[in-house]
Amino acid sequence: MNFKSSRLGEQNIKTLLYKLSFPAAIAMMVNGLYNVVDAIFIGRGVGPLAIGGLAIAFPIQMLIMGFALMVGIGGASAVSRNLGAREVEKADKFAGNAFTSIFILSISFAIFGLIFVRPLLIIFGATETLLPYARNYIQVILAGSVFFSFAMMSNNLIRAEGNARVAMISMLVGAGMNILLDPVFIFIFDMGIRGAALATVISQFLSFLYIMYYMYSGRSSLKIKLHHLKPEWEIIREIFSVGFSALARSSTTSIFSIVVNNSLRIYGGDVAITIFGIINRVIAFIFFPILGVAQGMQPIAGFNYGAGKYNRVKQVVKLSLFISTIIAVTGWIIGEAIPHVIIRAFIDEVSMIKEGALVFRIMIAMIPFLGLQFVGSILFQALGKAVPALILSSLRQFIILTPLILLLPRLFNLNLFGVWLSFPIADILAAAITAYMLKKEMDKISLEHENELI
Repeated sequence: MNFKSSRLGEQNIKTLLYKLSFPAAIAMMVNGLYNVVDAIFIGRGVGPLAIGGLAIAFPIQMLIMGFALMVGIGGASAVSRNLGAREVEKADKFAGNAFTSIFILSISFAIFGLIFVRPLLIIFGATETLLPYARNYIQVILAGSVFFSFAMMSNNLIRAEGNARVAMISMLVGAGMNILLDPVFIFIFDMGIRGAALATVISQFLSFLYIMYYMYSGRSSLKIKLHHLKPEWEIIREIFSVGFSALARSSTTSIFSIVVNNSLRIYGGDVAITIFGIINRVIAFIFFPILGVAQGMQPIAGFNYGAGKYNRVKQVVKLSLFISTIIAVTGWIIGEAIPHVIIRAFIDEVSMIKEGALVFRIMIAMIPFLGLQFVGSILFQALGKAVPALILSSLRQFIILTPLILLLPRLFNLNLFGVWLSFPIADILAAAITAYMLKKEMDKISLEHENELI
């Protein structure tokens, strides 16, 4: 077994989590920074309503990411567990089937999206004003989405073999080039929102090329050959069942976006959608590094669970919870302290800045609990437990937040304020349920550890 994989069961947990989570967190932060900078360039170079167009297009991008994460996380869970059990050939088969699956899924989704782009955007809440911006952006994104899907999926496999540094570099290549190309296409070539989308696709293609170079350079623990690409239904079924919670999270994000965008359209119009588009990207910047910590935890938890080293699973979960909570609290403090400064980076309109700052404070009121939600969900994915992973992935946005957004605006004539108030309420309820399920699982792992010592 490759040293990078075997160290998952031997190295000190703090050192190991740092080595795997720090690169992932940095990469995710840069990716989040790209989302923020992208919106700033578009808001400054095209106009505030273009950010509203991004908010309409965003759920379609989340669906693309969802399919990539489903295959990537499902494949990574199987790869890390099989490497832990020293089943190297089986790990290669899972990786090869992940390659085949993501290619077929991404091409199919792109064709479907391009054919039905207008009705999709209208369903997602596009007004007549915002529709042209959203359409011009998402058409380009869909055309090049296969590169993004492959890179996102492969990064999970690379982390599963213990090489988080390569996954980090891949994301840095994509996000870094995007930040550099955005002003070129938006301002110099005067391509507007299409220029921003083109910069994204080119950057994702470069990330794809880097990953292909790494996978076939001989440095990877995975040796994916032609026969590993042959689809095997049982392998694909396991990949999809374990990773489905990630697709569910993205799908529920899209369903949630239909509800929230249409609610904002009814109660607040284009301005409310634009404000939400700004705040949503800033919040994503806060939770991306938390997701990076959880992603670094996944291969450690999966490998050691497969190897029967249950005490190490407990250690990495507790440490991940601690670190992710610190990140969430830091983001909360900054957001509550200087919301006007943050909103002003995107737009100049005084009234929109004032309203956006108030909304920002409301929406992030309970984000210190985000770390608990991410760690809990990804732990169950790492252990190969598809049903609880699916429940926790869907919990905040679909099971709790979506109904709240439908109900609260109609209660006591709360209207638009009811939409914004739904977010902190959903965060605290989701955190409480996640804490309960996580404690039950940790107690079960503790019992298995005791049995291991007998």
